[in-house]
Amino acid sequence: RRLGVVDRMKGSRHTPKFSVQFVTDTGKESQPFYFFENNPHECSQTWQVVRSEFDAMLVENAASQGVTVLEGHIARDLHMDGGRATGACLHPKDGEAFDMAADVVIDATGQTALIVNKLGLKKPDPLLRKSSIWTYYEGAAREPGRLDEGATLVLATQGKKGWFWYIPLKDNIVSVGVVSGLDDLFPPGGSRDIAAIYQEQLERCPAAKKRVMPGKQVGPHYTTKDFSYRCDQVAGDGWVLVGDAFGFLDPIYSSGVFLALKSGEMAADAVIKGFSRGDLSAKSLGTWGPDYLK
Repeated sequence: RRLGVVDRMKGSRHTPKFSVQFVTDTGKESQPFYFFENNPHECSQTWQVVRSEFDAMLVENAASQGVTVLEGHIARDLHMDGGRATGACLHPKDGEAFDMAADVVIDATGQTALIVNKLGLKKPDPLLRKSSIWTYYEGAAREPGRLDEGATLVLATQGKKGWFWYIPLKDNIVSVGVVSGLDDLFPPGGSRDIAAIYQEQLERCPAAKKRVMPGKQVGPHYTTKDFSYRCDQVAGDGWVLVGDAFGFLDPIYSSGVFLALKSGEMAADAVIKGFSRGDLSAKSLGTWGPDYLK
């Protein structure tokens, strides 16, 4: 609502989401958990978004508010002066790299985590050494009924060594991915064929396999490994971390977009206050950190 995109979301073709449902490793299905039954309000209904389209909408909205958008540019390095961030080096898709000065650098580079890696701030979680493999299906089974067809399903694999997500998207596409321990999916010296590993995991989850059988795979397999990490600080002198650039956890509750938007909102408020006070120190820019870290 603060960004002014609620009406665009309501008029979009993204799949409405009203609930989540869990399936045990033995195939027993829980009753759907409807968000409006727990806390009835407007946000009890959300959407399963296609990230490329959702992100493009946010970029277009920012541009309409007067933001200068440089597409096709990659931030490769952070410039520091005496411990304070002063800008970044940008590499356009075509052309030579150039420097851009900034009073505040907001790192929204996702799991690339440019500032975190440059300053050595990343702290991997030793208890959450997870990995995931995912792909997309067209025509796979969807739950019947308007309230259930967009439900997120969380399906445990046999032996409870991992779980599948099952997320219905628009145009009859479903995102299906498995999350498990790093050594379970990619054992040392084991197979590195991610398609074969994915199929093995699907065999360990009959409930997921049953649902994808009517469909056809319409994309390659993707993978990411050892992805759980965080930092102890959200800001420094002249810089702020938001979203996955600050940290990322096991995605079982699909919290990534929420945390990205919420941290972005909190960080933006801190930056605005910092400018108004003429104080862009770590303490000023990180005032929101304690509440966020709760």
